[in-house]
Amino acid sequence: MKQFFSIVLVLMFSAIPADADLPVGTSSATIDLATDAGARLAKGQWRYSDTKIVETSFLATGPDGQPGTMPVTTYDYTPHAGGVDFDDSRWEVIEPNSLPKRRGNGRIGFNWYRIKLTMPEKIGDYPVGGATVVFETSVDDYAEIWVDGEITRTAGQNGGSVVAGWNTVNRLVVGRNVQPGQNIQLAIFGINGPISNPPTNYIYLRYARLEFYPGQYAPVALVPTEVNVEVERLDPSIDAIVPLNPKIFKLAEGFRFTEGPIWVKDGGYLLFSDPNSNTIFKYTKDGDLSIFRSSSGYSGADISEYRQPGSNGLTLDSQGRLTIDEHGNRRVTRIEKDGRQTVLAERYGGKRLNSPNDLVYRSDGTLFFTDPPFGLPKFFDDPRKELPFSGVYSLHDGKLQLLVSDLTGPNGIALSPDERYLYVGNWDEKQKIVRRYEVNPDATLKNETLFIDMTGAPGEDAIDGVKVDREGNVYVSGPGGLWVISPVGKHIGTIKAPKHIHNMAWGDEDGRTLYLCARNALYRMRLNVPGAGLHVGPTTLGSK
Repeated sequence: MKQFFSIVLVLMFSAIPADADLPVGTSSATIDLATDAGARLAKGQWRYSDTKIVETSFLATGPDGQPGTMPVTTYDYTPHAGGVDFDDSRWEVIEPNSLPKRRGNGRIGFNWYRIKLTMPEKIGDYPVGGATVVFETSVDDYAEIWVDGEITRTAGQNGGSVVAGWNTVNRLVVGRNVQPGQNIQLAIFGINGPISNPPTNYIYLRYARLEFYPGQYAPVALVPTEVNVEVERLDPSIDAIVPLNPKIFKLAEGFRFTEGPIWVKDGGYLLFSDPNSNTIFKYTKDGDLSIFRSSSGYSGADISEYRQPGSNGLTLDSQGRLTIDEHGNRRVTRIEKDGRQTVLAERYGGKRLNSPNDLVYRSDGTLFFTDPPFGLPKFFDDPRKELPFSGVYSLHDGKLQLLVSDLTGPNGIALSPDERYLYVGNWDEKQKIVRRYEVNPDATLKNETLFIDMTGAPGEDAIDGVKVDREGNVYVSGPGGLWVISPVGKHIGTIKAPKHIHNMAWGDEDGRTLYLCARNALYRMRLNVPGAGLHVGPTTLGSK
C-alpha cells in the first residue's frame, strides 16, 4: 500500500507542467538575445555577477515545524539580485555573444545574469502589441529564472522558473498582452552542479531567446503559485501578525491593473476591479476566474481618452448589495438585488464629482468615500473637472456631506474596528500621509490627527489602499510595500511582494487571508490576525 501511494504521488507531481499556459505551435517571431542585433532590438544589456556564500543568523525549527524562537547560524548567499529594482549598474557588462563563455570559479558555485528588455513595436513585419512572450534558455548546469522581480513555484513543478533538470531547457511565459515600450526584467540564477559532487567545470548559458506568439487580452487564473516575499520586521509585535515563514501565492495574472477588491462571504468569492479594462472580475474559492461586470465604470463615446475609465473601489452594504466607485461615470452606485442600479452620489453643490476612488460603509449604513481626479484623462488639469478640490464625503441618511477638502489626492479609506476613527490616505508625492479623524454619530468628523507620514520613505509610490484588521492594526499601500502600522501609529513592519500592492481585502471563511491587488496580478497571503468588517452578501449581485 505504501508503495502504491508513493507511485500515485510521483504521478501527481510529475503531471504538473512548468507552465500550463505556455503557447503551443510555432512562434510568430523570435529575438535572439545572444546576438548583438537581438539585444539591440530589445534595448537590452547583459550584466553579470558571481555570488558569495556567507554566514547568517536565523531561527531553529519550532514545535510546529515552522521557525521558532531559538537563534541559530546558517548560510545564505550574496547578492540577492532577483528583484526588479536591484541596482546592477556596477556589475560587469558582457557581450551577448559571450554568454557561452565559462564563468565562475568552478566547484560549488552560483552566479547571476541580468538583462532589462524593452518590447519593440515590430520584429521585422510582426507587430508586437498584444503578443504573449516566452523566454527560453539552457544553463550549464541548472537555472532559476526571475521575471520582473518574481520567482514562481508550484509543488511538483519541473522547469519554467525553477530547475528543470540536468543541463536542460528552462522555458516560461514572461509577458502577456505586451505592448511596445513595455519593460521586462529578467534575472537568471546559474548553478554549478551536481551540488553534492562539486564539478570541475563552470557555468554558462548555451543560448537565450524570446519567442512571440499571437495573444489577446484575456487574464488567466493560475494554479495557486508560491512567489517570493520579504517581510521587513521593525518591531517584535509584527510576528503576531505576519507568520515567521510567510507565504504569498499568485492566483491570476494578465490584467491591465487590479484594484478595489471585496470578499463576498456568502458565496465564497472575491470581486475586484480592473479600471483600465472597465471590468469587474470574480475569483472563486475554487480558483475560477470570470467577468462579473463589463462597462463597470464608463460607457461614453470618448472612452479611448481615459486611462482608467472603469470601476475602482468596491464594497458591500449591510444587505450585501454591491456598491461601486465608477471612475469614468464620476459617481457612486449600488446594485440592487434585482439587478437595477441606483445612483447614490453624483454631484456636490450642483457640480459633478471628480472620480470616486475608494469607499467604506459604517454599520448603520453610512457610506464614506474619497474623490480625487485620478480617473479623469488629464487628472487635475482635465477640462471635465468641475470641483476645485479633491474631497472626502459621507452619505448619511440620504445627505451628501463634504468632510475633507484640503488633501491633494485622498485615496484609501477605512474605519477602525469600533468605528470611532476614519483613516484617509493621501496620494501625493510631496505629502505621503495618512490622517485619522474621530467620527461623529452624524457622520461628520472632528479632531484630525496625522496618523503616519511616509513622505521621506524610499520608494516611488505614494499612498493607495488602506485596510484595518480586527486588532486595529492599519495596512497601508505605501512606498516600498504594504506598511503594517499599530493602532497608535507605529510602523511595525512592511510586506514586500514581487509587485507593488495597491489594494487589498480580507477574505476566506476565517477572515485571515489577505487578497492583494498588485498591478497586473492577484495574490493572497495568510496572516495570523483576521480582518475587520468582513462582508456577507447574496450569491447574486447583479452581474452582467
